[in-house]
Parts: sequence; structure tokens; C-alpha cells
Amino acid sequence: MMNVAECVVRNEVVPLPRYEGLWDSIVVDRSVKDRLLRAALLSIELRATLPFHVTALHGLAVLMGPPGTGKSTLARGLAQQIAAVAATKRARLIEVNPHGLMSAEHGQSQQRVTKLLTDTIPTLAEDGLPTIVLLDEVESMAVARSAASLSANPADVHRATDAVLTALDENASRFPHLFTVATTNFTSALDTAFLSRADITVPMPLPGEEAIGAILGDTLRGFGAIYPALATLAENPQLRKVAVRLAGRDGRAVRKLVTDAMLCRLDVTLDPNQLRIADILTAADAAVLNELEVDHATN
Repeated sequence: MMNVAECVVRNEVVPLPRYEGLWDSIVVDRSVKDRLLRAALLSIELRATLPFHVTALHGLAVLMGPPGTGKSTLARGLAQQIAAVAATKRARLIEVNPHGLMSAEHGQSQQRVTKLLTDTIPTLAEDGLPTIVLLDEVESMAVARSAASLSANPADVHRATDAVLTALDENASRFPHLFTVATTNFTSALDTAFLSRADITVPMPLPGEEAIGAILGDTLRGFGAIYPALATLAENPQLRKVAVRLAGRDGRAVRKLVTDAMLCRLDVTLDPNQLRIADILTAADAAVLNELEVDHATN
């Protein structure tokens, strides 16, 4: 039988150097980040001082949107932001991969979910530090119970989702220092009772042209720490042309375009300082063409 603790893929006290810059690397409207940070801080404060029947806060945020829009990265960065303003100047980040919790064995999913949320995670955070719990792709453990056809065993789907809801209700008051951030690529697959428990829901849409340009600039400036010419390239107004061509791509794909462009010419591969706007445009055109070919092959 699987050890539930194996689903915990990260348990760290922050701040840590490797999380510096994560929060700023996600290009969304500033108000989105501000609202998420304030919701976490307020939830932790109020749930520690007031009863649940007054606040109705569960300590849950749901980030929803397509893959590659920065949901998980933003959640990891949130822990670092909490640490910066907390009285302790420290916080904890616990990250869970919930897929391993689901079992074909009768009743096992419910037991594992309950143990993880009401025992394993609180034990890991028993030092009382403000703790961000990241549940990635939470639709795997909080499936809409009205969509029983999603599972070969609808009864266990109900039980697992019930276990999530019960744990959220129980932890809301017992462990006010825990704040759960759940991410989902498929909001329609989530149980409505789970969504109703969210203190805040945060849409994470695909970036628009302006955001794509900002992501490209940020990526090039990051490379510029080692390859100074790329920092200069980040300020080139021609990046706007690239942004137009990349409309509809997610943030992860936009960042990878810079390394794709480094593959266009051998001299750039050997010395990325030789990268030019023309290379980035060529890579963008290739990405568009590749997507069209993939769409044609799958239709």
C-alpha cells in the first residue's frame, strides 16, 4: 500500500534563494497578486482569532486556468511573499501531488485523502508557521460528484470528494495557520461544493499581447545576467512583433521561445550573446507553423 506522505513533494521553510523572483515572473494584473496575498494573510489572521461561524473562511484559494499560465509558480511565490511580511519572517511551503492518492481499491481514496489533509499536512506544519499548501491539479481529488461517469467507481469518487470537503471544514478552525492554494486546469470538473468553500477564486487566463511582450522581456533580462547582450535585446521595440505572432500561447511556451531561438543558428547556440530579434521572429514563425501542423494531424 502506498505511503500517503509520498504525495508530499515539497516541504520547505522559506524564504529560500531559489524562490526569489517567482512571484514577479508571473505576468498578470497586479491586482490579482495583491488580492491573493491579502486573502491569505487575512484568512490566517481572522481564523486564528474568530470562530468559523463569524468568518466563514476555509483558508482556500482556487487558481483556475489553462496549463502554462503560472498557477503553481504563483502559489510557490505566495509562500515567499507571506514570509516577507509575517511577524516570524518565515513561512512554510508544502506541495502535494494528489494523483497518487486515488486508488482503484474500494474506500482507499477516501482514507488517503483524509489522512493527508487532516494528519500528514498538519503534522508537517506543527511548528505553527504560516503555511501555504499547494494542491496541484486538485480536480483529481475533488471531482464533481454529478459527473460520476468520470470514474469506473462512482461511489469512491463521492467518498474522496466528501473527504476533501470534510477535511476543509475541519481544518478551517483547527489549523488557522494553513492556507491551501488549489490549482485546476478544468474548473468544470470540480465539485461545486468544493468551489463554494473557496475564500477566493483567481482566474489565470492566457496572456495577451502586452503580457507576452513583458514575459519575453523578463526572460531575456534573466538570461542577461550571464549573456549581457540579451538584456539589451529585452528593450528592443521589435519584441512587439514577436508578441503579436505568439497570441494564444501560454506563458511557459513564450519563455521557451527564447531557447528555441538559440537553436536557429549554430553561432547563437555556441554564444547566446549573438541572438538577434530576427532569430526570435524565426522561432515564433516556426512555433506557429508547428501548431498548425499538429492541429491538422489531430483533426
